[in-house]
Amino acid sequence: MLVLLAAIFLLHLTCIALLLAATIHNAWWMTDTLSTDIWGRWTLMQSGEWNFTEIPGHYPKEYLQAVQASSVLACIFCILGLFVFVAQLYTLPKGRRFLFTGAFQLLAWLCIMIAASIYTDIFHKDERFGWYGASFILAWISVCLTFISCITYSVLRKKTA
Repeated sequence: MLVLLAAIFLLHLTCIALLLAATIHNAWWMTDTLSTDIWGRWTLMQSGEWNFTEIPGHYPKEYLQAVQASSVLACIFCILGLFVFVAQLYTLPKGRRFLFTGAFQLLAWLCIMIAASIYTDIFHKDERFGWYGASFILAWISVCLTFISCITYSVLRKKTA
């Protein structure tokens, strides 16, 4: 049982790390001289340095704010879920399920799914040059891992030691 709890705890920490990396890192859309994320755009200068600029005006602001808010909320819900899981380890009666922790993971999954889906559907549809970066891929991996974590917490029961 201890190995199972450690594996679930590590899965949760992995979800948090991937969500934070996807939200903070500047690699949602890449070209050879451009790196864009949900917060700004970096362009490669002649000297080899990256220069921060604002997101272009042709990006729909409402959708961009929805992606930003959903990504941040996913991080918050996942971190709160970890705290609730640790608290439930000590307070939950034996034989009960970790449903409250599963609910936080479900909210984190829903938020990152919304963020990644909006970004996929709205941004960079007509751009022919470029590719989705590592942060975008991490966001979709986070979707899968938070869903697995949500299901795991919903099924998991607290057993006797």
